[in-house]
Amino acid sequence: MIGKEILHKFKAKSCFGSSTSEVGRVKSNMSSKQITHGHHLVKGKSHHDMEDYVVAQFKQVEDKELGLFAIFDGHLSHEVPHYLCSHLFDNILNEPDFWTETEKAIKRAYRITDTNILDKAAGLGKGGSTAVTAILVNGQKLVVANVGDSRAVICKNGVAKQLSVDHEPSKERKNIESRGGFVTNLPGDVPRVDGQLAVARAFGDRGLKEHLSSEPDVAMEIIDDDTEFVILESDGVSAVMSNQEAVDCIKDIMDPQEAARHIVEEALSRKSRDDISCIVVRFK
Repeated sequence: MIGKEILHKFKAKSCFGSSTSEVGRVKSNMSSKQITHGHHLVKGKSHHDMEDYVVAQFKQVEDKELGLFAIFDGHLSHEVPHYLCSHLFDNILNEPDFWTETEKAIKRAYRITDTNILDKAAGLGKGGSTAVTAILVNGQKLVVANVGDSRAVICKNGVAKQLSVDHEPSKERKNIESRGGFVTNLPGDVPRVDGQLAVARAFGDRGLKEHLSSEPDVAMEIIDDDTEFVILESDGVSAVMSNQEAVDCIKDIMDPQEAARHIVEEALSRKSRDDISCIVVRFK
């Protein structure tokens, strides 16, 4: 478990929610790889406040080196993704079963965090947030979890592989209807839960919570010699670029900060109007 002092420092340093970029580099004691990471995010064309927040940081936890990376994409809220920035990794890593039953522990931590958000709805507001989180353990294993449509994509030998799951209402119609909700394309041109939300799983959203899930999909991937980099991205990227297109546009950019910036700029050039966030973690 992480001590309170370490967690306090983590919260203070790792949450980014404005137009910013930063690069981090680490030589893992547990891996022969020089692991680097960078991120970039820009506010979209809408009139609301910036609703994307990111976490990108390495931490020493007992005898483990952890890379902690996340993108939280809010809707009708910047308070909920900011709350996730400060609390979700805290809840995950303080789960007593995290090292032995990782998937079970992450799902429990997501559920607890969602309950806490709903309990604080008076202060956090009625909106919600999607999330994609990635925990890199000793530079050797990557654990990805997500709710909503922010993505994690790994590149091995130039080939993109999506590790997260897009939780689209049309794909989860039966579960939504079993909870008393419905899915419709009206108003607009995309399927929405109760005609409002374009994702089937999210944190918060108190008014829709009876019909939504906050249970994440969890995937684990070994970082081997074929692994080149990992991309975390909000739907401001995936709405206008395929996974392979995102990989191809940065495959020759060794600096992860420049790579993240390039993906964001490419999404903008393709007329993405949403808030856009991207993290790149490079292994070689």
